Amino acid sequence: MYLLSPIAAHRFSGPEVYVLDIHRVGAGLAAITSDQKLALFNPAKLEQGPISLLPTNHGNLRCLKPFDGLNSVVSTAGEDGSASIWDLRQDPLKAQVLRFEATEAPILSLACEPNSHAMAVGTELHDHAASILLWDVRGTPDKRIQYTQVHSDDVTELRFHPSEGPNILLSGSTDGLVNIYDTRITDEDEVIVQTLNHGSVHHAGFLSATEVYALSHDEKFSVFNLDETYEKGTPVADFGDVRSELECQYVSNVTTKVDGSGAIIGVGSQDRQIFQLVFLTRGNGPNTWVFDKASSVALPGGHGEEIVRAFCFYDDEQVVFTAGEDGHVKAWRPS
Repeated sequence: MYLLSPIAAHRFSGPEVYVLDIHRVGAGLAAITSDQKLALFNPAKLEQGPISLLPTNHGNLRCLKPFDGLNSVVSTAGEDGSASIWDLRQDPLKAQVLRFEATEAPILSLACEPNSHAMAVGTELHDHAASILLWDVRGTPDKRIQYTQVHSDDVTELRFHPSEGPNILLSGSTDGLVNIYDTRITDEDEVIVQTLNHGSVHHAGFLSATEVYALSHDEKFSVFNLDETYEKGTPVADFGDVRSELECQYVSNVTTKVDGSGAIIGVGSQDRQIFQLVFLTRGNGPNTWVFDKASSVALPGGHGEEIVRAFCFYDDEQVVFTAGEDGHVKAWRPS
């Protein structure tokens, strides 16, 4: 196990402000907070506070996703059903380049596909429906697709396919299902090409072109292969509740490696006041997956007794950033 030490931190002022999410973008480190702010940091000067701090006006802010991360364009969405696109390179007064009413229901999940200018939003269960809507955000936003019958409860996760762009979409829901859609099919009754039953979905996403992970709200973790040579809906790796094996109390999030070799799972323990990054790697056998606990990275102290909501990496600088319910964004480096 490798140890990291905190090298810098910033705490947002105000009572009980949570840092909900962080992402690396070209202009720095983007973060959202529970007091409805979008912040941009210089990652080398974290302790100096945000370069910009923008009100988002989504009601309760729920989502932050890079739209074009290299060019510092991000998307946000929230409880009032609105979505926005921000260019964080711009003057704060001009940073919000688009805002539109995406749905009447509160938004819980968001996915972006910059090459096709596509944005997908997923909603809470509202008026007996949990919806997924796809928008083309060029010029005046144009709603392309709406699905209202694919989930029976809150849509908690959306991801576009890593190579198929807007044509293949993944969703996860508290109804227990992970669905894979071919968005080129217009009939909603036919649009789902595969369904995976995993339990109330906290996070899900693509590990590769054909492999998908799913993490439930009760910390159960599985990997599925969507290729037709594998039994549909049956995981190729079922880890069950990972809290015992990974010696943690919760799983924060999962970040996939762009080369398809696996993922990094962030896990924490409030009692032990520690946060760890555990590598999910391919095993020796075909289509097998294992946790490489020997190569785990530990962040002793973590965010104290509070939950870590998000993490991201600056591999070129050997720095890890974490965000937590203690209101802090922290930077960590090898001891």
